Amino acid sequence: MGDGNEYRFLIDAYSPETMPMSRLAEYMASLARFLGQTDRVHFVRVDSGSTVLVQIVEDEAEPEVRSRLSSLARGNAPKDAVDAFRALNRCLADDKASGSLHDGGGEVVRFPGHEQPRPPAFGVFNQAGVLDGMLIRVGGRDDIVPVHLQDGDTVHMCNANRDIARLLAPYLFGPILRVQGEGRWERDAEGQWSMRRFTIKGFRELDEAPLGEVAERLRGVEGNGWKEIEDPWAELERLRGQNGRR
Repeated sequence: MGDGNEYRFLIDAYSPETMPMSRLAEYMASLARFLGQTDRVHFVRVDSGSTVLVQIVEDEAEPEVRSRLSSLARGNAPKDAVDAFRALNRCLADDKASGSLHDGGGEVVRFPGHEQPRPPAFGVFNQAGVLDGMLIRVGGRDDIVPVHLQDGDTVHMCNANRDIARLLAPYLFGPILRVQGEGRWERDAEGQWSMRRFTIKGFRELDEAPLGEVAERLRGVEGNGWKEIEDPWAELERLRGQNGRR
């Protein structure tokens, strides 16, 4: 490891003497995720004035870190970097502070913190929608039955009445289902949407055939126009996106 490149994260609140240790740990953890290359980024010290976290990025990791920071300005940063930026900005806003990341040439990233107006939070409201997933749980003793659908790493916590639950039960750990119903949604002050619950009112089994196979089936039906579509796979993806998820 060479001398490395120094990055300084300035927090215009607290001082090293007044910063609570637990809060300092939150900032350091989020800053490590923000910079990435965690094995090659090393915390060095806390400087005085305001609170200034100083870290060294190894020479070998500098291009990756620099690219990561640049992608944030371009708007195409990796999700983990965006999430870490939001976490740092949220801490700053809660502390009624703002912050900035500097290298040897000056400010690299600005964190507006409390200076950034927060979008209004919306109260909970209902909206019809659809969800896709594998049925991994159905059952319960009450009239409203818990129903869980797994879509990749996401598990949708839903409910259904007993009649719908009885019809769903044979599909447990089976094919992918598309359920229709009514969701209860809210948006927090960070602008993030979350589903509080979803009541299933109907469902159907999805065809899991590959898109290529589905396209060939459609093109084999006379008079439906699919033979004239230059890229049927792209059209199927477009239709699935329009008719599938919220």
